[in-house]
Amino acid sequence: MPSTAIADALATWYRAEARDLPWRRPGFGAWGTLVSEFMLQQTPVARVIPLLEAWLERWPTPSDLAGAAPADAVTQWANLGYPRRALWLHRAAVEIRDRHDGVVPRDVDDLLALTGIGDYTARAVAVFAYGDRHPVVDTNTRRVLTRALEAKAHPAAAHRRDLEAMAAILPASASEAAIVDAAAMELGQVICTARSPKCGSCPIAHECAWLAAGSPETADTRVKQARYEGSDRQARGRILQALRAADPDPVPFDALIAEWPDRVQRGRAIDSLLADGLVSADGELASLPR
Repeated sequence: MPSTAIADALATWYRAEARDLPWRRPGFGAWGTLVSEFMLQQTPVARVIPLLEAWLERWPTPSDLAGAAPADAVTQWANLGYPRRALWLHRAAVEIRDRHDGVVPRDVDDLLALTGIGDYTARAVAVFAYGDRHPVVDTNTRRVLTRALEAKAHPAAAHRRDLEAMAAILPASASEAAIVDAAAMELGQVICTARSPKCGSCPIAHECAWLAAGSPETADTRVKQARYEGSDRQARGRILQALRAADPDPVPFDALIAEWPDRVQRGRAIDSLLADGLVSADGELASLPR
């Protein structure tokens, strides 16, 4: 399928079918876009929206967050998961305040230099907040490209060639390219899903190489995430939950999830939180970072 036809089909579909999400509305701003991208990493949209709105109401600018304690950011993160993101976002806010006069930078390299920002987030901010022309590729986009162009059911691990594949279908216009970037992600989120793709509703179904091949179930070689129940992640989450509930008062280390059945795992979870800077130690007392 010619790249112009793919782009046209995606853009037409997106204009008619795209979900109304806060970060897609006019005037949302670069800071809101950056916060939303941090929150959306491995977290469903429905869980993100109310917490995003509360976050931006409390800290409407990077400088507002930079002036708060890291503990406040970790507490406000609530149940979003992967709480290191809260700490990284706080550090990025400090860097934006100190290096960029409180304005989220536009340049991709400047964005990449901020704590916690990788290639996807940097390009997403540059494209969706500032209107620049770059390929933006997440897991959903990779799945769309892999099926449509390579006739495989599952994408491989992220690779530089993904950006090249996306760049090849982008229109020359920066504004149109941004729509196609968003459309490919949206298609992967709501139509070209991992487990139950709705091929009958896909705007590029007639030219999809995977569908034309009979939708073969090719191997998924990506590393699978371990189950949450009983994991170190769950133990870490319980510890942070206890510290949030007690904040600003510290909690004795011995009292942190004392009921946890695996003492070795409990200790490993505490050690990892200390190493990540998500827990501060004062002798035998633990607290959120200050």
